[in-house]
Amino acid sequence: QVQLVESGGGLVQAGGSLRLSCAASGRTFSSYPMGWFRQAPGKEREFVAAISWSGGSTTYADSVKGRFTISRDNAKNTMYLQMNSLKPEDTAVYYCAASGRMVLTTTRSDYDYWGQGTQVTVSS
Repeated sequence: QVQLVESGGGLVQAGGSLRLSCAASGRTFSSYPMGWFRQAPGKEREFVAAISWSGGSTTYADSVKGRFTISRDNAKNTMYLQMNSLKPEDTAVYYCAASGRMVLTTTRSDYDYWGQGTQVTVSS
């Protein structure tokens, strides 16, 4: 089992920045590819970014590419999402997740463990 807790959400103006953190406990954090997803009101949960177990590979949704950066510190059992140039359409609850798959994946159903989410609100 892996327990995940997100933090760092909040209210920010358009064009601003936030950094989300995801603290992991339980089974070996460094064994899992990790990802960030988000869910806006009335919408499906969607993929945002993912990172391999080593941190050497990353992938992003087109909507955040060039603005968001995913990273991880396996020594601290923590993953991050640096979000810059935020837009009102980035408003959502952001979830971190861990995948039991061996390869990087953007598919929601490939993720086995989820945090409770942190709210990000971007005002125009």
